[in-house]
Amino acid sequence: MTVRTRFAPSPTGPLHIGGVRTALFNYLYARHMGGQFLLRIEDTDRERSTDAATQGIIDSLDWLGLDRDEATVFQSTRMERHAQVAHQLLANGNAYYCYCTPEELAAERDQATKEKRVWRYDGRWRDRDPSEAPAGIKPVIRLKTQRDGDTVLEDLVQGTVRVGNTELDDMIILRSDGTPTYNHSVVVDDHDMAITHVIRGDDHLTNTFRQIQVYRGMGWEIPRFGHIPLIHGEDGKKLSKRHGAQFALEFRENGYLPDALCNYLLRLGWSHGDLEIVGREDAIRLFDVVDINRGASRMDYAKLQNLNGIYLRAADDGYLTQEVLARLANRPDLTMTAEIETRIRTLMPALKERAKTLVDLAESAVFLIRSIVPEGKAAAILTAEARDMLGAVHKALAATDFSVASIDAALRGFAEEKGLKLGQVAQPLRVALTGGTVSPGIDATLAALGKTEALARIAAAAA
Repeated sequence: MTVRTRFAPSPTGPLHIGGVRTALFNYLYARHMGGQFLLRIEDTDRERSTDAATQGIIDSLDWLGLDRDEATVFQSTRMERHAQVAHQLLANGNAYYCYCTPEELAAERDQATKEKRVWRYDGRWRDRDPSEAPAGIKPVIRLKTQRDGDTVLEDLVQGTVRVGNTELDDMIILRSDGTPTYNHSVVVDDHDMAITHVIRGDDHLTNTFRQIQVYRGMGWEIPRFGHIPLIHGEDGKKLSKRHGAQFALEFRENGYLPDALCNYLLRLGWSHGDLEIVGREDAIRLFDVVDINRGASRMDYAKLQNLNGIYLRAADDGYLTQEVLARLANRPDLTMTAEIETRIRTLMPALKERAKTLVDLAESAVFLIRSIVPEGKAAAILTAEARDMLGAVHKALAATDFSVASIDAALRGFAEEKGLKLGQVAQPLRVALTGGTVSPGIDATLAALGKTEALARIAAAAA
């Protein structure tokens, strides 16, 4: 058997981080088992579904590197097939026409609410002859749910879950206007796509017991199910905007690397001993659905940021340079040139040591593009005495070939000659060059700016 998993979001808004983790788990399990990972867009709610949301889902999966093995399936294109299966269930005696009016059922629900009891459809048309149908009523098609015994689910994550069949009423599978319902469409699509494992949020657990009835009614093989817990905020409540970023592309905008985010989400509900840093190849090798925790996870943004910093420091300098250039390209106060790209690439090994996100990294590189006027504590460092010293340092540096080694030797020689500590020389230089009090090593910073630009900034500060 070839394992086939799927991710099936509704395109009614941006892809939530909980959905990202569900997609990741499906992807990893398929790859771990040498199987296939598919995407289905459940866009039958035409009023709420948008093309922008659909594209956002696809862009999110592409950014995260969760590649699919077949073309995307759009549920809205399969409604004829859903209706066909509903009529097959009707023909084989496992479904029936129901002629209850919406008003009739609504009144019964209201009465049940007043009496504080659970309302379920009582199956009154289950065994009645359609010849008894009232005139002018378009019927729905309801599934004949098994009434005795229990439906037992051996869930890959939750273990054995049991529901009495008396708790399941005869659900509608085809509305009176001919459109299918969610729980029916999902089963038809999963069957036709040959899905072997359905891994999804545990908020779908109730739906699963209903969907199993459709599988049984058609005599189809039931896939294995694994229901994963939801992700909560750090306070244990439903993840929301107040906690921080919620959507996949928000994390991209905020400067997180896709591999870092995937690593974090993998460890948010799954573990392998004390292993914290799990690259893509190791994740595929180690991941199994049965190792997913049953309890809800809590999003820890500080931990994610720290992990992202680790991935940044390990990332290729050329890749990071291009990411920084892309983030700064649209700023009107900056002009990009080939020389600027060389400066950033040269200093990248040092720049990335302090950054936690690509946003931090890009901001730390701005001084390489244009001079920054120091303010506050930085400006206070440029005293008259410091400016005089910068004038002298300018002469010492001008005599070098501006390699890192020659710069370091010149600064140490200057400090020794003047009876100063190296930091007393480096800090005014740092302010003159970067406009701030924090930067990579001063020798590397000078070399990255280049002799002409660095000396010009020193001279300007000295003046």
